[in-house]
Amino acid sequence: MMKFDTRDKKPTVYNILFLTLVAAVLIAVLWFMKVDNIILYSLINVIYLLSVIILLVRAFFHQLQYNPYSYNIIIYFGFAVFLFVNLLAEGIVTWRVLRSPADYDVTVHLSWLLMSGKIFILLSFPFVVIFGAMLFFSNIALIRHEGKSFKNILGILLSVSMIGFIIWLYAADYYFTGSFEELIRRELLISLIASIFLYLESMLIGAIAASLIAAFIEPPHDRDFMIILGCGMRADGNPTPLLKGRIDRAVDFYLKQRDETGKELMFVCSGGQGNDEPISESACMKRYLLLKGIREHLILEENRSTDTRENMQFSRDRIMEVNPDGKIAFSTTNYHVFRSGIWARRAKMRALGVGAKTKWYFWPNAWVREFIGLMTEHRGKQILVLGGMILFYIIVVLLYYFVFAV
Repeated sequence: MMKFDTRDKKPTVYNILFLTLVAAVLIAVLWFMKVDNIILYSLINVIYLLSVIILLVRAFFHQLQYNPYSYNIIIYFGFAVFLFVNLLAEGIVTWRVLRSPADYDVTVHLSWLLMSGKIFILLSFPFVVIFGAMLFFSNIALIRHEGKSFKNILGILLSVSMIGFIIWLYAADYYFTGSFEELIRRELLISLIASIFLYLESMLIGAIAASLIAAFIEPPHDRDFMIILGCGMRADGNPTPLLKGRIDRAVDFYLKQRDETGKELMFVCSGGQGNDEPISESACMKRYLLLKGIREHLILEENRSTDTRENMQFSRDRIMEVNPDGKIAFSTTNYHVFRSGIWARRAKMRALGVGAKTKWYFWPNAWVREFIGLMTEHRGKQILVLGGMILFYIIVVLLYYFVFAV
């Protein structure tokens, strides 16, 4: 069984850059030496892609052991998916070349690189349809329960746009008429857009994987503190079903730890008082814990926070007053664990979360939120990566249509 949050050293992927440089130099040398063995080029590409995927998967698991609440998890997983598609395409090329090497030259690799994004999008149509449908109906459910809001309407538009793009791509691929020059321009445009869409889809898949993994992590039963994140209460001062679920999940973990190890933990009820709330969320949670049979000396209150960032920061302050070396867990709703873990790390806490069950329709929006969080909070890195991808495909296009096709 994997142990999360146990490594002290952050994993790096600089070895991938070194491997890429070696592969590029090797191919360039073979090309300038006019080595026309197409099988050799195919094998180099397959070995390179397979090696990079292995390194990304290794970095993914090491990142989980270092910090399971990191956007790097999304990046490593998403890039592994992206490169796996290219490996499949290159594998097909290699298989065809091995069967009939005289029928192919180096342009076969370029053509399959151009098609890899489009092929993956068409093959992943079932995933896009399922996710798009989940996002559409989940936002309909959220509108019914929470009323109309921009984010819920945006989710519906996003789901329709995703499916609509796939349909457009399919139609553009199979129902085109025009001159040869127009055909080239259309192929260039579709290949470029499809490649960008593939990258974004891979990152979305990475966000889904990261959120699901975070939701089902079970911290070791050696915790000293359990932070319960507030999320509102009823007008009469009792917890909402959502908040009650978080408290019950925290109590379940406490009982399981006590029964298995004999070690008790302290609850940190985290949540301030809103303008329309009769008491603070921390007081509401404390009262519910007392009704559940938790002794009062095991309950700490943090009654200043107004959001998840403050939940973590102010709870850490309370914990430092009691035991600066204590091991920490936190309880929130399952779809919220990944984001809460990010805020815990920013508050300088190595805390692991437990997730309380909730309605299915909260999940798709949570996945999109983590995807958007990756794109915005790491926008410099994303701009660099997307810019590199666009430049790469432009070079491939220029080589394929204006150098080798001459």
